[in-house]
Amino acid sequence: MAETLSKLSPQKIIIHKEWCKGCGICAALCTKVLAMDSRGKATVVNPAMCTGCRRCEYHCPDFAIHVGQEVS
Repeated sequence: MAETLSKLSPQKIIIHKEWCKGCGICAALCTKVLAMDSRGKATVVNPAMCTGCRRCEYHCPDFAIHVGQEVS
């Protein structure tokens, strides 16, 4: 059974900067949560807006993004 992310649980977005090549696909897919920083790497700008859809994670060609539930 696949784990489903809940919109009610806060999402944790991990970006592995050393893997990110700066393609910008994630930031284009999720303009409310992600952006490109001054070095051209993906960065989280508004984690509270993340719904856990994981489109950024699924479309990252470098496997540099992981989205999961916050652990309390």
